[in-house]
Amino acid sequence: MKLHRVYALVARHLYLYRRSLPRMMEIFYWPFLDLVIWGFITVYLMKFQGQIPGAVTFFLGALILWDVLFRAQQGVTISFLEELWARNLMNLFASPLKPSEFLAATMVMSVLKVMAVSVVMVVCAGLFYSYNIFVIGLWLIPFVVNLVMTGWIIGVLTTALIMRFGQEAEVLAWSMVFLFQPISCVFYPIEVLPGWLQAIAWMNPAAHVFEGMRAVLNATVSPVAHLAWATGLNVVCLSLVVALFHWMFEFCRERGLLVRIGE
Repeated sequence: MKLHRVYALVARHLYLYRRSLPRMMEIFYWPFLDLVIWGFITVYLMKFQGQIPGAVTFFLGALILWDVLFRAQQGVTISFLEELWARNLMNLFASPLKPSEFLAATMVMSVLKVMAVSVVMVVCAGLFYSYNIFVIGLWLIPFVVNLVMTGWIIGVLTTALIMRFGQEAEVLAWSMVFLFQPISCVFYPIEVLPGWLQAIAWMNPAAHVFEGMRAVLNATVSPVAHLAWATGLNVVCLSLVVALFHWMFEFCRERGLLVRIGE
């Protein structure tokens, strides 16, 4: 073993972290987010001293719905990365294919992935935990539609950033969605967040969906207001990120960045 080669390889990887925020996020991001999420869950459990009615219903339902959002995001982003890894971006965009058509195809892929994963999770939840996600009733349909749209928003945003900053930003394909998890209030109600963070969370469509889910399961209030907010925010945010994607595409095309990241 030649130690100088080992040293050179270690130094090479250390240099990659010097000016790469995404790679730095990979180191600090996961432990921090785990601490935040499970910390809020602990606060919630302590508040009710373990006497939470229907805890399994809350957590399993939230887990399945969160996976809908996650898979929708992955469907968009991974489809882009597949083209990047196959060095096929130039071939695609040298053809008459438009960016809007490319985005539409990735969204269709994400829906197919959501459908496949949802079937598996619903069946497994029923088999292993005797849990029926359809206890939510017809409200489940608008909940899922809104979560898919939120997944598209995060997926298109991530794709635009990868297209702009290249392969060093690829880690965002797996980590970006978890940036939104603490303020999506998947496993805990929004009231456990600090006041300033609640204001941010209310601007997140997913937070309204999960608050609506809890309202349905608790049979307290109608989730119509939450769904209206989620839909409105999704439409606005999706329009913005699609516009950002087109702007970023033109920016990269004019500067030849597509050639650089695609080769």
